[in-house]
Amino acid sequence: MWGKLAASFKRWKGIHACKDYIASSQDLHYRYGLQTTVNAAFWWDTLIERRSWQELELNLILKWRCLR
Repeated sequence: MWGKLAASFKRWKGIHACKDYIASSQDLHYRYGLQTTVNAAFWWDTLIERRSWQELELNLILKWRCLR
């Protein structure tokens, strides 16, 4: 499990559309004088069963893609 978890950390260090979205959002907030705060959360006590958390991760990725 830890190898998979470490691989997910590496994936998040790369370039992601969400990083561009956050940067654009912050730029717009700054331009219009609005306060903004960016928070990220990680599920440290993730499910032990690999298939379950991989399915959850995939569903969240697909949901994110639909929101863009």
